[in-house]
Amino acid sequence: MSDGFSRRQYLTTVGGTAVTLSLAGCSGNGGDGTEEQPTIVAGTAPGFPPFEMKEGGELVGFDVDLLEAIVEETEYAFEGWEEFEFDSLIPALTNENIDVIAAGMTINDDRDETIDFSDPYYSSDQAVVVRSDGDFAPESLGDLADRPIGAQKGTTGEGVVQDELVGDEITESQYSAYDNYVLAIQDLENGNVDAVVIDVPVAETFATNRPVEIAFVSETGEQFGFGVRDGDSDRQTALNEGLAAVQDNGTYEELAQKWFGE
Repeated sequence: MSDGFSRRQYLTTVGGTAVTLSLAGCSGNGGDGTEEQPTIVAGTAPGFPPFEMKEGGELVGFDVDLLEAIVEETEYAFEGWEEFEFDSLIPALTNENIDVIAAGMTINDDRDETIDFSDPYYSSDQAVVVRSDGDFAPESLGDLADRPIGAQKGTTGEGVVQDELVGDEITESQYSAYDNYVLAIQDLENGNVDAVVIDVPVAETFATNRPVEIAFVSETGEQFGFGVRDGDSDRQTALNEGLAAVQDNGTYEELAQKWFGE
């Protein structure tokens, strides 16, 4: 176990609301008049391996290791993680329950209207995943016509389904939205959907550990970024500088090798 894992603090959440934290990232003068170190509380959505997932009750993954390494390069103190469903992360950020989103979140115009992002830290496309032992072998989005399809709520995968499939290739009732991709893949294995649209590295992880496989990849050219509150330029700048530091000192490459074999 690395030092990062041993230092990690977890904040208990109930219904997406912190019970041990009244306001994320508070800083100010200490009782002796000294300036307290500014802090970062991070939010994520487990069930998106290898970016964030639970192993033995512990939160682990590429985003977890990367963000903690980045914060170590800044003046901020890392205060721990809170867990939410993916589509609750932006409200948690804007309501100041957390300071940073680290959840394989794609930078796009819709989200950028509400929050700001760090520089991109990972690029991805969307994969269409099917059962390994099935006879369904689609080669394009058009091949998904009249099939039950799944994706996670609020993700780029859901965007592909809604924008490219619903109304043209499939009906709204043929689309199933899930709180996380573990549930989606379980439904795929059980035959309740015939395909799941998911980010390529996550699809590769599921294909390694479960009886599913990637049928084809839809090139979306998306980029992941860490989300911060609109106008929070201090944390945004700190994250960008920390990201550049871990890329320069070899930490990013080590973590990519650890989690992706890259």
